[in-house]
Amino acid sequence: MLTRRLARHRAATLIAGAAGLALLAPLAVTADATEATHGQAQDSSGSETVILVPGADTPAERTEVARTGVDVLHMDQDGLAVRATDRQVAELRARGFMPQRHQPVSIAAPPPVDDAYHAYEEMTAVLSDTAAEHPDITELTSVGTSYEGRDLPLITISDNPAQDSAEPAEPEVLFTCTMHAREHLTSEMCLRIVTRFTSEYGTGPEVTELVNERAIHVLPMVNPDGAAYDVSGERYKGWRKSRMPHYWGSVGTDLNRNWAYNWGCCGGSSGYPRSNTYRGPEPFSDPETRVIAEFVNSRVVDGQQRIAAHVDFHSYGELVLWPFGFTAADTPDGMTEEEYQRFVDVGTAMADTNGYEPMQSSDFYITDGTVNDWMWGEHDILSFTFEMYPSGGGIDGFYPPGSVIEKETARNDAAVDLLLREAG
Repeated sequence: MLTRRLARHRAATLIAGAAGLALLAPLAVTADATEATHGQAQDSSGSETVILVPGADTPAERTEVARTGVDVLHMDQDGLAVRATDRQVAELRARGFMPQRHQPVSIAAPPPVDDAYHAYEEMTAVLSDTAAEHPDITELTSVGTSYEGRDLPLITISDNPAQDSAEPAEPEVLFTCTMHAREHLTSEMCLRIVTRFTSEYGTGPEVTELVNERAIHVLPMVNPDGAAYDVSGERYKGWRKSRMPHYWGSVGTDLNRNWAYNWGCCGGSSGYPRSNTYRGPEPFSDPETRVIAEFVNSRVVDGQQRIAAHVDFHSYGELVLWPFGFTAADTPDGMTEEEYQRFVDVGTAMADTNGYEPMQSSDFYITDGTVNDWMWGEHDILSFTFEMYPSGGGIDGFYPPGSVIEKETARNDAAVDLLLREAG
């Protein structure tokens, strides 16, 4: 199983402020000279630290922080937790912010084995076993391959998984996970969806009804190259991006800035290859985003997009986000007031089931070239991002122990069911 668990040093744990922001202990994260400059920061000068930026209270202020090239981790009422180089800290101070030390990025002792998480090979084995055990309601395919040649498996769950021949066509819903390499909990979320909607079919009335009336597409690992790299060797790497090489020896694209809709339009991504939010040299430059887009495009049958809804699972922060990210406007070109209100209503209803905070993506900070904006802007797909557990932390927020997987994935069962019903 996947080698990953927090190296916990409870004696170093403090609590900051009434919000209970944890100043957590060092995590095992690589800081070697070669990879530290390969996309982990926009500027490799100086050491990296996880810092808290108080006073970033509005979307505009959070966007200004993000545009310094820092790696935004999460927000709460005390500010933004970000990963920053010394130069970025200096730039934040020059812009009038008062960054505070939050957590060192450390090369502490490597974590022990955690058997609860699935590595890429184990994830594909689960899908293969599930398809073999439930041949009448599943179809296992691949949307294509990653830069390093790994298949991106897609499993479809339906009483008629060969949807092209279904009459009338059933509404389809797509779930994607692990677009960012270090967000391993999200693959477990997708695997829970697969397991629940196959194992409970025929015995659970709601699951059975949803499988009979929908086609459920699940892509558990969008970024398998990055995910494998993140846990390779002896230390966590805190790696976010893909593994496709770019200019100046840099490696990786932020796959959630590489989508074509308003790509690079609005200061919500970076054109610098070493940035953690590098958008790539052009839209769909990376094979992972390109093949998923091709799959979504292929679901337009007789002029109608059959995928009605989508969730892209991320971690962390416990948020439900909806388009648009590229603009602070609620209803720019491409969205009516009625359509915006439906996002609000559905997003808020899902957040009521899991305790997450609902908001338009740009209410966090401006992003462009994202999957949600493309899904809606290109195909009118009701598309959301879920930022999963935990609500706060530092780099360690990406590496919760395996003991939380069952609880934190089951936490989204009702939201998943709600979206499947809304897709009708």
